Amino acid sequence: MMQTTVKSPVNDSTGNLLDFADGFVRRHIGPSDTHIQQMLELLGFDSLDHFSDALVPEDIRLTLPLDIPSARGEHEFLGALRVIAEKNKVYRSCIGMGYTGTVTPPVILRNVLENPGWYTQYTPYQAEIAQGRLEALLNFQTMIADLTGLPLAGASLLDEATAAAEAMCMCVAIARDKKRGFWASDDCHPQTLELLQTRADGLGIDLKVGPIEEIDFNHGQGGLGGLLVQYPTTDGRIEDYAALTARAAEKGCLVVASADLLALTVLTPPGEWGADICVGSAQRFGVPMGLGGPHAAFISTHEAHVRKLPGRIIGVSKDRQGNRALRMAIQTREQHIRRDKATSNICTAQALLAIISSFYGVYHGPRGLKQIADRTHAFTCALLKGLERLGHSRTSDTPFFDTIRIRLGKGRASATRQVVDAALERQINLREYADGTLGVTLDETADAALVADLLAAFNFGHYTGFDIDDLLAEAEADGMLSHGALARTSEYMTHPIFNEHHSETQMLRYIFKLMQRDLSLAHSMIPLGSCTMKLNATSEMLPVTWAEFGQLHPFAPDTQWRGYTQMFRELESWLCEVTGFSAVSLQPNAGAQGEYAGLLVIRAYHEHNAVGENKRNVCLIPTSAHGTNPASAVMAGMHVVPVACDANGNIDMNDLKAKAADHAETLSALMVTYPSTHGVFESTIREVCDVIHRHGGQVYMDGANMNAQVGLTSPAMCGADVCHLNLHKTFCIPHGGGGPGMGPIGVAEQLVPFLPGHSVARPDTAGEFAIGAVSAAPYGSPSILTISYVYIALMGAEGLKRATQVALLNANYMARRLSDKFDILYTDKNGNVAHEFIVDCREFDKSVHISIDDIAKRLMDYGFHSPTMSFPVPGTLMIEPTESEPKAELDRFCEAMLAIREEIAAIERGEIDAENNPLKNAPHTLQMIGGDQWPHPYGREQAAWPKAWLRDAKFWPTVGRIDHAYGDRNLICSCPPMEEYQ
Repeated sequence: MMQTTVKSPVNDSTGNLLDFADGFVRRHIGPSDTHIQQMLELLGFDSLDHFSDALVPEDIRLTLPLDIPSARGEHEFLGALRVIAEKNKVYRSCIGMGYTGTVTPPVILRNVLENPGWYTQYTPYQAEIAQGRLEALLNFQTMIADLTGLPLAGASLLDEATAAAEAMCMCVAIARDKKRGFWASDDCHPQTLELLQTRADGLGIDLKVGPIEEIDFNHGQGGLGGLLVQYPTTDGRIEDYAALTARAAEKGCLVVASADLLALTVLTPPGEWGADICVGSAQRFGVPMGLGGPHAAFISTHEAHVRKLPGRIIGVSKDRQGNRALRMAIQTREQHIRRDKATSNICTAQALLAIISSFYGVYHGPRGLKQIADRTHAFTCALLKGLERLGHSRTSDTPFFDTIRIRLGKGRASATRQVVDAALERQINLREYADGTLGVTLDETADAALVADLLAAFNFGHYTGFDIDDLLAEAEADGMLSHGALARTSEYMTHPIFNEHHSETQMLRYIFKLMQRDLSLAHSMIPLGSCTMKLNATSEMLPVTWAEFGQLHPFAPDTQWRGYTQMFRELESWLCEVTGFSAVSLQPNAGAQGEYAGLLVIRAYHEHNAVGENKRNVCLIPTSAHGTNPASAVMAGMHVVPVACDANGNIDMNDLKAKAADHAETLSALMVTYPSTHGVFESTIREVCDVIHRHGGQVYMDGANMNAQVGLTSPAMCGADVCHLNLHKTFCIPHGGGGPGMGPIGVAEQLVPFLPGHSVARPDTAGEFAIGAVSAAPYGSPSILTISYVYIALMGAEGLKRATQVALLNANYMARRLSDKFDILYTDKNGNVAHEFIVDCREFDKSVHISIDDIAKRLMDYGFHSPTMSFPVPGTLMIEPTESEPKAELDRFCEAMLAIREEIAAIERGEIDAENNPLKNAPHTLQMIGGDQWPHPYGREQAAWPKAWLRDAKFWPTVGRIDHAYGDRNLICSCPPMEEYQ
């Protein structure tokens, strides 16, 4: 029976009255159909299809719709996702290996992790409107510095294994490449050792994995630049490394400790026994395991190494009024500045997760953390006593914290499987070693019932009836509860910030106090070009905190995460459809890590097909590229050769052809962004790719601008061979104040055999000739993949295409509105831009010394975050509105920009003082406006309320313009004494 199609009065799009009422596409896309039509008319088009056809070159346009299921309603799909989630079995994990159960305090779960005021913030490049997250990250740094016993900590890295790899590179850099050997103890977590090998291979570091007792300080070119130890070891032993660090110091070798953060509350910190660098994971400080991520890693070191520390550092400075002000310190975007000379390619870190862990530390305080540690250790001691009663024993008599490795009693060595199965019957996962021994790790979720179930499992399925209090008393009588000579004696986390917020009322108010100091998508659009700050819908975010997705260990048996498996397969197929590629690896857990992984795949492909000594290691990169591109290429062992851009911002084809010909025998890859970094669909993209292929290279496409491709074209259609996808941009994973991110890679058929593997748990997409792991967990940060999965399912093929078209429309509408007063730097031959555009502000600096920094700070007075500054062209602003912003918000931002242009014009006409004006003094804080003194020739009204809408909703920057030079001269990267807060 035919269904009558009746247009619904509440849906501007299409459909019939029986369709679901909670259609997501119209919720995600900001402009209504009426507003879309108005914008199209301004631009001279009658439909979105005609408009997008005018922008996308004909030879790369998709001719068929995406083969992705139709859009689904929010309520209906979340119900279906519940069914998928229930295929995951949440067992109690005793596997350890750097991943443990934890309890996220509800006040932090609800008010940070699930709060768009926190998760929709951007990286704090505009510090005046980011003081809240900067303070939370400063707290994180202080906590890490105190616990590790080293004075300088960073604001987070990707995961523990990646942090160890960064520390290895740091050791080599500190030695100025004169010592290229590195020794890693075989007592480290296996995933860490694999990532070290992957990184060492690309950079030519001579890595040796072996017993620490056999260390050879002469290993490698120039000897050892560094060595890595695990503290406690992967099987739980607490070793005293003081003698080792003394020997290393004599040999000029740095010592890196990969440490357990909770253990450091009761054990002598690495800084006190001589470690130079400390790394690890803050996961157990309130962040669910999530089958592997996302989690904040940490790194700390001595202040002498500050210039070599990878990632971000938060520092204390002051504003123009002398108030304490925080900002990112020491070359905050070092890879964008130094490019192929950078020490790291890190761009996205794990800010949101570091913020959660810092609040966890604030909420529990030093006493609470020690109580958790002592309780965890006590349960472990009681368990060991019970195991000894059963005739089993530890493999070592060294001290331990929360992890023990068990050898079954005499005559029972062959019964390992029986014990494991008995544990599985009780929904407990153990760690299995190749020699038949078993590992058990406890955590803050442990209780008497878990210990009883573990003892029953080791009693081959029979409950023992042991009394846990008796077992604990026995352990205490044996002195097992004491950590002896390695017990911590130094204080930590003594700052008042960690000792004042232990009631929920205090914690709630502190969280909201900091949140209110930050501008996020909850306040206004964040028009950052190349960063794609789109809606992070609530329905997309809900599954992240479901236990079925959050409470799984990454190395649990795959039979326990069948729901994840289904989601992985469907998401991979959808991303293959979007990119046009044959396969996708979900492992890279950041965009820059996706770049690195993709280039390693290309490198492995060339090495596999090499003839004789021919080595393809040259990577061509346009001068307009993201700074992470050349940094990633160097990390992958490639030699960077820049390619010029022409006057229109496009790749200079003559220079490209000449460089490709010059390096024909050694050409490995070209890295290209599409649409271009200048915000234009270059018509020569197919020719660009053909040139590279003719000379034996592969084309790597940076997926930063996929927001302009989905449903209209694809990397494969353009001719690329591999592309990483920033799921935190195009596919709606929120930026979280600077992370988390995900950067999966899609590859053409010839590259499929080289997709990343993993030595602990091989992913299904690992190729026959797989490169080594690039992330600690086999699927990167799986719990946030649910966000992109829900987004694609709710949008469907038509919705995804429409989102791309509206993103293009919004950008072109704004460019047209601003073009009368600002120069739009790059357009195509018809005057169009892609999903972002560049406003040239250099003339203002020349005429009246108004810089883009002045404009950025003045935008704060209007309630907006600045567009991207000085990238890819110095003295410019790059604006990207995204499809999720309604026309009213686009207009509001345009009006703010036009008002600022008029203020500049007033300075040009001499009507406003050239030095004492609203732009030079911006941002204007409430303290400035409400002060008794007003030393400015313009009024308070013009300063704080230059537009009528600001009377209805005004965001106040917490501090005035920050003095970055003062902060660099007086570097403070941990919480200052309370006197300085007064």
